[in-house]
Amino acid sequence: MKRKEIFSTVSEAAEQLNEIIEHSFDGIFITDEQGNVLRTNHAYEEITGLTKKEVLGQNIATLVEKKLISESGSLMVMRTGKPITLQQRFRSGKEALITSSPITDKAGKLVMIVTNVRDLTEIYNLKETVKEKSLAMEQLRLQLEHMQTPLSEQEVIIKDETTLASILLANRVAFMDTTVMLLGETGVGKEVMARYIYQHSQRAQNSFIKVNCGAIPETLIESELFGYESGAFTGANRTGKIGLFELANKGTLFLDEIGELPKDMQVKLLRALQEREIMRVGGTKPVHIDVRIIAATNRNLEEMVKNGEFRQDLYYRLTVFPIAIPPLRFRKKDITPLALSFLGKLNKKYNFHKVFAPLSIRLLNDYHWPGNIRELKNIVERAVIISAHDEIQPEELHILYQPQHLQNEPLSPPEQILPESPQEELPADLDKTLADIEYTYLTRAYEQYGNVRDAARALGITPSTFVRRRKRHTEAAEPS
Repeated sequence: MKRKEIFSTVSEAAEQLNEIIEHSFDGIFITDEQGNVLRTNHAYEEITGLTKKEVLGQNIATLVEKKLISESGSLMVMRTGKPITLQQRFRSGKEALITSSPITDKAGKLVMIVTNVRDLTEIYNLKETVKEKSLAMEQLRLQLEHMQTPLSEQEVIIKDETTLASILLANRVAFMDTTVMLLGETGVGKEVMARYIYQHSQRAQNSFIKVNCGAIPETLIESELFGYESGAFTGANRTGKIGLFELANKGTLFLDEIGELPKDMQVKLLRALQEREIMRVGGTKPVHIDVRIIAATNRNLEEMVKNGEFRQDLYYRLTVFPIAIPPLRFRKKDITPLALSFLGKLNKKYNFHKVFAPLSIRLLNDYHWPGNIRELKNIVERAVIISAHDEIQPEELHILYQPQHLQNEPLSPPEQILPESPQEELPADLDKTLADIEYTYLTRAYEQYGNVRDAARALGITPSTFVRRRKRHTEAAEPS
């Protein structure tokens, strides 16, 4: 081959190699054995934000000193003689995975270092997008889990003057963001009042999240309310978890049974209310929140403050606008409308046509209702089940005849469900019979003790188990 032809072939090969380097998707960065920059390509400029003019002919140590690159794989190869892979951040704001490889001659002497630079920005962006979508899905799941069903107008029964006084207070405060404390015995309708305030507020288009402070184990209540970061504790979700405060952002958070809140959590709740920000478990940055608080309790918080069971500063923070909801025995004019409302819903649900006999209405109005509206609802439902005809007779309201002294006695087997002796006819559906027994115990325990924690303790189960089982029975009773 002639010399001119050889030169032409070498020249073409060099040009082709140059084209390959320039069109490489990854950045190419080449230095000599002393770290002087010999070559870069277009992709390197795009990824790093460094131009050829800035780096060609420069020593890699100088580029590090000027902080044009964070650290150098080439310098590490010069020291060790071995390939090195590491992450670099450049002034462009991009992060890249670089691999620096030594090139040696036949004698094993280092002659140059070739560095491959791969842009990780898109990968990180995709990772962040996946994380954001995962958090959004988790937030939606929690919203569906904690969102309450809309309050229908039929649920707000107001005929008695004492009830009217409470609802007038609720109407005055509803449109404001003032913290409201609902006070009253168990079963008087504090949750209904909370939802009424929410639906007549400026936040009605946003979330209404309910949390039962007495039903969450003490070890979990902080992470439930405030959420946690990834790896905050053993068993934590690897992507972290949003808390109920963040879930209720721009909306309303209903803290039911606030008197059951542990003392250490009272401090953290107070800070959240004062600073309008929360700190996730395991987090380092505070999260701003915009939440309207409605709290409720059936306990005497003033006495708890005196006994050191409830923080005084939190008490004053929560009771900015207290509303006392009177017990049903002081709302005689509400009893009949409430009973008829419950009966109407059951008739519609099961296609019944049941009515109360006049004497049954009289008995309902004469009863003292220690369990308030919740007890009235349960008795109406039991009477509907027991009654053989469309007219509900007084004897079918048998629970009204229970002696008063039995109400504080330990729970005993419900006589209406268990057969008196093995000789009686066996139940046709054992699972349903056992479920009815469990539901009766759960209901009676809650009516007797007035809160989840004490009711659960009386039955020998945890508060979370108590709530889960009650919820299961309630959902089972809903129409499919």
